[in-house]
Amino acid sequence: MTPAKKLLGTAFFFFFSFFPGFLQAQEKTKAPQTIPELQRAIKTVLNETGTPAVGVALVQGDSAIWVAGLGLANREKKVNATANTLFRIGSVSKMFVSLAVLKLQEEGRISLKAKVRELAPEIAFTNPWEDTVPIRVEHLLEHTTGWDDMHLADYALNDPNLTLKQGLDFLPDTRTSRWMPGTRMAYSNSGPPVAAYIIEKLTGQRFEDYIQTHFFQPLGMTTATYFASDLYRQRGATLYMNNDPQPYWNISVRPSGAINASPNDMARMLRFFINRGQAGGRQIVGEASLKRMETPSTTTGARAGLDYGYGLANYSTPFKQFVYRSHSGGVNGGMADFSYLPEQRVGYAIMINTTNGNALNRISDLIRNFQTAPFRTDSIRKKPVAQAFDDAITGYYIPINPRVQRMYFQQRIAEGKRIWRNGNFLFSRNLFGGGLETHVAVANGRYASAETGKISVVQVNDPLAGEVVHIGSQVLMPVSPVLAFGPPILRFIWILYLLGSLVFGSIWFIRYWRTRRGSRETRNVILWPFLTSLLFLATTILGIIGGLDPMERLGKIGFLSVSALVLSVLFALAAVWSVVTVVRERKAPVSRTIYWHTVVLSVLHCIATGYLTWFGAIGVPTWQ
Repeated sequence: MTPAKKLLGTAFFFFFSFFPGFLQAQEKTKAPQTIPELQRAIKTVLNETGTPAVGVALVQGDSAIWVAGLGLANREKKVNATANTLFRIGSVSKMFVSLAVLKLQEEGRISLKAKVRELAPEIAFTNPWEDTVPIRVEHLLEHTTGWDDMHLADYALNDPNLTLKQGLDFLPDTRTSRWMPGTRMAYSNSGPPVAAYIIEKLTGQRFEDYIQTHFFQPLGMTTATYFASDLYRQRGATLYMNNDPQPYWNISVRPSGAINASPNDMARMLRFFINRGQAGGRQIVGEASLKRMETPSTTTGARAGLDYGYGLANYSTPFKQFVYRSHSGGVNGGMADFSYLPEQRVGYAIMINTTNGNALNRISDLIRNFQTAPFRTDSIRKKPVAQAFDDAITGYYIPINPRVQRMYFQQRIAEGKRIWRNGNFLFSRNLFGGGLETHVAVANGRYASAETGKISVVQVNDPLAGEVVHIGSQVLMPVSPVLAFGPPILRFIWILYLLGSLVFGSIWFIRYWRTRRGSRETRNVILWPFLTSLLFLATTILGIIGGLDPMERLGKIGFLSVSALVLSVLFALAAVWSVVTVVRERKAPVSRTIYWHTVVLSVLHCIATGYLTWFGAIGVPTWQ
């Protein structure tokens, strides 16, 4: 699956994720000029980040200029990684679902515009707008169905014998459109396997067999496989999380992220894209199909001219003046990055056997700097046009296309933005600083990146939310300054009070237990807000523990997952009772300083409970 899946376990548990995270700054290193310099720089990253091994493939035109494995594929047995070591590529696997659909479309056997309900009526999904805005095949591949992402229980279904249909039938409720299909993008592992199932119906073949025959074999990807085959057991890199070896993860819907491939395999896959669908002297897929694959088309932003975004399992990832076409991926203990520049005819693939996003990003930057050094580009829109525009885009915004609905309460607070105009320049940044981006006006409601010249921001009308802004794959709705700043400020104040209550309450109750000094009323006033804070802390700790092995500990019903649910409900009940208690004891002979402190804390607890309840984050059965 995608790199975000490694973080999902810890972040998924809603209380723990209430605390903001900070990205580790990457070290700036001199760009390598030669392959030996690049190799040494990558080895340095492995050493500094504790990454066991990396598989690398660099391609230019028809040639693989460097294909290798570095480091240890297995630490315990001291097995070196090589160009034939099999790594797990996660969601890069989705690219083959799109390629298969495009190939079948060229053969006249399917259309991207075809209605999913007509092709696969036996696959359960809910779309309130199906009569007027049906879900189409292209929505499955561009993640514009409006569906939620798969839940932890889907990922925990570790059964190698499941058919694709059985995997899809496990938790169909995640396939419910939260907004009108074809309007907003939200990454969902639920969509591509439905497209893969349609391929099975059309071809009469198991999806994995179809890909083996029509892509792996013609491309020369001789060791690529969706399964824990005998070859994988011989050559597969051991995956590590927190330095612990991981068992093989049998993904319930294999088309979304199950492929194992070697650097040699990935070099051949890169050449296929760089040579525009050709392999072994054959045109496997037409160039027009690859162009469609690389073009976001089904969101309201894309229809308004947005260049950045997600095509058919194909991201746009800007780097300096260049825009790579790419897909990343990851599973428990493994991450991958597959990227190429079609016009410059270069690309790379990297795969590591640990979940260290910093290591993956640093290696990616090293390779991108190395690959793009010989090229020069001149953006067609480095300066804004002379015409004055008057779109009302300045303001504060919050995201409205969450990938995981259960986590939206956190995204709503953490990913707010401020957008403002200065003449025909547009600036955007995170609500509390950082992430500054500059765009230049090209028309009313349309702005381009100053570096790449590609349309990077559009202002459009969303059929449900009204006027919104699309920045890449993110959809932002304007809100008042109060709604933008209020929740994060309240969260900050709440956490300060909560931490203070844990310290003060612990000291007070120790003294009370030892000396029995203090009135019953004072004890009651302090007790319930203190107990509420303790329940939140306990739930947070369970979230941390569960995040160490999220699929096993939270994705299945068990002591930890049930305890987390129960504690979250007790937290909410205690928060309400805290308010009741301070109201009851308002005339009690209690220190006014202590009383008003507990009043504020109790109200903040209650606000937090209301907010979490509103977004469905209280009493979450993570095993469903």
